[in-house]
Amino acid sequence: MDNEVMELIDTLYSMVSEAWGVPLGNDKCIVERDKVLSMIEEIKSRIPEELAEAKRLVSARDEFIGNAKREAESIRRAAEEKARLMVDEQEIVRVARAKAAEMESAAAARSSALRQSALEFIDDALRRAEESAGTALNELHTSRARFRGTAGVNEALHAVRQPQAEPAEQE
Repeated sequence: MDNEVMELIDTLYSMVSEAWGVPLGNDKCIVERDKVLSMIEEIKSRIPEELAEAKRLVSARDEFIGNAKREAESIRRAAEEKARLMVDEQEIVRVARAKAAEMESAAAARSSALRQSALEFIDDALRRAEESAGTALNELHTSRARFRGTAGVNEALHAVRQPQAEPAEQE
């Protein structure tokens, strides 16, 4: 209630408390009826305004509290969502790092296996080349020996044929 209503009530209270008492009625007093009724009418006319203002203030307060609660709930949900996304992002990063480490390990193993295969292939190729070269060298030695043997036989044949040809010439 505003100050005017309170002043009217205080004035009414003073009028009653200062009023003259009625003989043989200690609880009764004499007041100016028109003045008291006028004050009561004034109070009655102002109370609906005061009640309406109070209701408006209570409604505004309730609306403010409702908005504050909705905003707090919205902020809480946004924070929870952000926290969930951060956890998801951390999980994605963890999984990506694990996958990258796995791929790196697999690539290193594959590279090592390929290197080993390449070394084995080169070693086998060199062994076969060495064997082929050895075989070719042995064949070369054998051919040379045969050649020498054949050359010696050819000389012997030539030497043997030569003397036979000479006696035929002498005749």
